[in-house]
Amino acid sequence: MRVLVAEKLAPEGVALLEQEHEVDVRVGMSREEYLAALPDYDALLVRSGVKADAEAIAAGSRLVVIGRAGVGVDNIDIPAATAAGITVVNAPTGNTTAAAEHTLALLFALARHVPEADASMHAGAWNRSAFMGRELVDKTLGVVGLGKIGMAVADRARALGMSVVGYDPYVTEEAARLHGIERMTVADILRVADAVTVHVPKTKDTANLISHDELASMKPSAFIINVARGGVVDETALAAALQAGTIAGAAVDVYSSEPPAQDNPLLGAPNIILTPHLGASTAEAQTRVAVEAAEQVRDVLAGGSARYAINAPMLTPETADALAPYLPLARTLGQFYAQFSDDLTDLTLQVAGELSDYEASPLIAAALGGILEQHTEERVNVINAAALAKARGIKISSHHTQDAGRFSSLLTLAGEHSVSGTVSFGGELRLVALDGYEVDLAPAANMLVSRHQDRPGAIGLVGQTLGEADINISNMHLGRSDKRSIAFMILALDEPVPESVAERIGSNEGMLDVWLINLDLPA
Repeated sequence: MRVLVAEKLAPEGVALLEQEHEVDVRVGMSREEYLAALPDYDALLVRSGVKADAEAIAAGSRLVVIGRAGVGVDNIDIPAATAAGITVVNAPTGNTTAAAEHTLALLFALARHVPEADASMHAGAWNRSAFMGRELVDKTLGVVGLGKIGMAVADRARALGMSVVGYDPYVTEEAARLHGIERMTVADILRVADAVTVHVPKTKDTANLISHDELASMKPSAFIINVARGGVVDETALAAALQAGTIAGAAVDVYSSEPPAQDNPLLGAPNIILTPHLGASTAEAQTRVAVEAAEQVRDVLAGGSARYAINAPMLTPETADALAPYLPLARTLGQFYAQFSDDLTDLTLQVAGELSDYEASPLIAAALGGILEQHTEERVNVINAAALAKARGIKISSHHTQDAGRFSSLLTLAGEHSVSGTVSFGGELRLVALDGYEVDLAPAANMLVSRHQDRPGAIGLVGQTLGEADINISNMHLGRSDKRSIAFMILALDEPVPESVAERIGSNEGMLDVWLINLDLPA
């Protein structure tokens, strides 16, 4: 496949992709050149400068995956990518050390007046008394956002002899305590901390998270540091607080627009250290994020799952391995059911046996994909299946049970009707039940299913009609509840069945229902 690398990427990441794919590194394209190039590529790799916005995503009609060599995905339109069925991946661990170290470097620089002292020396002065500093030992560091970077900062601060308080809505008190962090609200952190550092993504909830009132609640001797995202700390409010002496100092690495506009109030504020978004700017970090993003792009192009997909279920390697053989089965059951039943509004995917121990959302997405393929020409996959299904009033919930009968694992898609399947030890897909009637047949591209009175000659009439139409039966199975009662017959055929032939079969005496099933099976 073809991969477009639109920004400078460490050569290790490019080399990894070149082992399996055609990679074009095209740095510095104009917007027009970029949009014109996108239709030719299956994957796009960016950093923070090139935008994968809605217009770019619409242009990238072949795109399967967009990789961000870094943490933040502000430059990628996630809803647009999701609607288009494009996986978005980032590299959240590669720059953890670099960002944590830069945070502490800024904290040390604030505490010891390093930039001012350096500038004074270069100006020819020697003024030791003007730069009296403070030690960090026994001080309290407040960490807002306890993700990988926030935790790394906390661990290093504790090694310096600092006490750490922190907040994250997704981190439990027990998890915080494992890192020696006392969990408290943001308001309490601002009130007690000698220095506050923020490590949260930029969202509608975190925009201007720390503004005028929050800064006013801090100690006059406190520092604040932002190495996360521009706009999390209100720039106008921060400049005003520094001018008024509400807090002692600040250090900022990220800005609401980058580079900051000439009228950005932070550029003229006192007691502030400004760096040009250097949080991830180490040689080691750039190599790690490039490899981490490239590995995931490679995995998605190979049909696998990504470790850090932004808009897809995140699975452990164990779960991914366990589900992998059953994803094609779930999709096939979805295709089958969409042609077996007219009612798709409220379905249940029963996950039985050994498979019931695992997360069902990828299986549900695969089943939805199979259903939707019968109703739309849009690309349908695990990324956008749920949204497309919701728009069409299709809903699947899951039910887990250890009871899989005689099978180790079993999937059943049920609503008005039901179809069950499993995967054999050799990896072959098997259909094993229709509406509770036991069958045993490998799904085929062309199938005919009938429900009829179980009486002598019924099977022969179907075979005769197909023979007259020159349609060959490759396999068949009959399921029935009792002798001369109701039976299900499922036929695998070498050729598709015309509607006229199906109507002739359905007109036979004792024939109750006839379904034509056409499946797009995995290779």
